[in-house]
Amino acid sequence: MAENKTKPTKLSVAAYVAAIAAEDRRKDCKALIAFMQKVTGFEPVMWGAGIVGFGSYHYRYDSGREGDSCLAGLAARKTEFAIYASAEFEGRAALLAKLGKFKGSKGCMYIKRLSDVDLDVLAKLLKGSVAELRRRYPAKATP
Repeated sequence: MAENKTKPTKLSVAAYVAAIAAEDRRKDCKALIAFMQKVTGFEPVMWGAGIVGFGSYHYRYDSGREGDSCLAGLAARKTEFAIYASAEFEGRAALLAKLGKFKGSKGCMYIKRLSDVDLDVLAKLLKGSVAELRRRYPAKATP
């Protein structure tokens, strides 16, 4: 079975942020990292070269595939931020409806600017996703 390519690394979160060319995006990225750290209670760690992750868990699917992933994550893409908080939980759809301006997929939310979203709602989405992942995969969830 193939090994996950995205794993925790020793790369610097500060260097990742510093490499963002636009000052306003760099400022939003710093603010998102501090916000996600406060909400999740986990230190930011680089997962691969492009994802700032918070916490981790070990998953095992019925198919036999297993691996480790961050409980929540953030990636600064060229024109938007990808916020990884993918677990479905009761009330998630209602929260997404109140989040503000974003695009979404099953696995993440894409926002252009931090000011486009309601931070109280984003905090609830992050907390709900982390709690659900820890409930589903309790064996190796970090503290």
